[in-house]
Amino acid sequence: MKKTIIIYDKDGAKEKEINYIPVRFIIALLLIVLETATVIAITILCAIYIPYFYLAMYATEIFCVLKIINSEENPDYKIPWLLLTLLVPVAGFMIYFMFYDRRLTKKQMKRIKEIATQQIHTDDSEVLAKLEKDDKKAYLQANLLCNLASTHLYQNTDAKYYDMGEKLFAAMLEDLKNAEKFIFLEYFIVEEGLFWNSILDILKEKVAGGVEVRVIYDDIGCMNTLPGNYYKTLRSYGIKAVCFSRLKGQADNEFNNRSHRKIMVIDGKVGYTGGVNIADEYINEKELFGVWKDVGIRLEGEAVLQLTSIFLADYKLNVKTPVEDFSKYFKSNCYSVENDGYIVPFGDGPNPMFKRRVAKTMIMNMLNQAHSYVYMMSPYLIIDNELCQAIENAAIRGVDVRIITPHIPDKKIVFIMTQSYYKRLLDAGVKIYEYEPGFVHAKVYLSDDEYGIVGTINLDYRSLVHHFENGIWMYKHNVLSEVKEDMHETMLKSIEITNNTFKNTLLKRGIRALVRALSPLL
Repeated sequence: MKKTIIIYDKDGAKEKEINYIPVRFIIALLLIVLETATVIAITILCAIYIPYFYLAMYATEIFCVLKIINSEENPDYKIPWLLLTLLVPVAGFMIYFMFYDRRLTKKQMKRIKEIATQQIHTDDSEVLAKLEKDDKKAYLQANLLCNLASTHLYQNTDAKYYDMGEKLFAAMLEDLKNAEKFIFLEYFIVEEGLFWNSILDILKEKVAGGVEVRVIYDDIGCMNTLPGNYYKTLRSYGIKAVCFSRLKGQADNEFNNRSHRKIMVIDGKVGYTGGVNIADEYINEKELFGVWKDVGIRLEGEAVLQLTSIFLADYKLNVKTPVEDFSKYFKSNCYSVENDGYIVPFGDGPNPMFKRRVAKTMIMNMLNQAHSYVYMMSPYLIIDNELCQAIENAAIRGVDVRIITPHIPDKKIVFIMTQSYYKRLLDAGVKIYEYEPGFVHAKVYLSDDEYGIVGTINLDYRSLVHHFENGIWMYKHNVLSEVKEDMHETMLKSIEITNNTFKNTLLKRGIRALVRALSPLL
């Protein structure tokens, strides 16, 4: 199947026809629907034609209800499943069995165990001891994060913050041109255009010059932006490319546990992350929802080692061949840039790879321990009661809590969900701003000029529960002043939402209540 797309390059916009084959995705969706419908139909037929089979169905439904109630999941996630199981006969508990358990597959778990034996084993006891001496509270936060995410605390790492995607784009190109040994890229979305084509031209040139290049892109994230077999195209250029969790049409967790990560590593010396995917709207070459506000961060120094580790773990998780020995990337002397600030690059993801909610825990701790202010910027605001209470409690305690969301949404139903939290938060004293020029895609959290998180983590269920994510936690790093300046400038361009200006009619309350009840399942 052919598809005509618009390519933006140095010569301007032009049309290009590509071999775009969404058939694989369509077949996968049909297989999931067929598999689900078949199981439900068989169960119903058994109830009709097998005596007393309905007793087994009732027993199964009771079992499902008890299992949901006794699970360790958040109550906000349990309630929709309980409603579905109780209100939709047969289909409810069958859908529960097929889709509720969003854990990784046995094959993935086997590969993860193999990966764990080859991860970096950095001794950061010295830097942890130094932080404990400097500030015990900060030490406890860093130690918690390191234990939750199996990561490490670093110093000697410079950082540069970019308040718009186009600024990040320019910096990336310069660093890519200077690559000498290897380039690693992992992105949720990659789309042909000025952004990706500019990078791809450099990657081809570097491969020809002997530089090792590896690329990971999410299969579902790129469903509408790349041909279904694009990894083969990249491999033809000499690039080692893989899809993250290739869609196969199985009625389980295929549409969850996606890689929402954005990582670029160059020679183990320079690393990038943030909210920016590799598509032209992220650098405002293509306008979709007004001005696209996104941010990124560039690391140079010791902490880049951890971004390298996160990337390689994801690469190993998705290749069919036996796990390569990547220890060579960790044996070389760590590249160091003098800086006294503390940095922890970390990953987050589904259970059991991550037994606890890493990003959610760190955001809640930021709120719980703040004494002056907490600023947050996220494209979505779809949170559970626990996190919502943490935000409320900080504001009620007297902390200046501010949240920046888009004024022009990319998904209307998600925007309705986001707005469903406004009144509750406003009543607690939280200040909410909608970015008037367009869409905010940045994921930034800042507290008291001391703590900050920049990465890929949205304030929604997908980011906080289901997806593979990554972020940079910082303490007393000089880059935090740049983050604060950007937050203030963004607020100046935003509309402050108040109880007087927020329209909350009976009809809108009903719609928001309905979509919010279903939000944990989406």
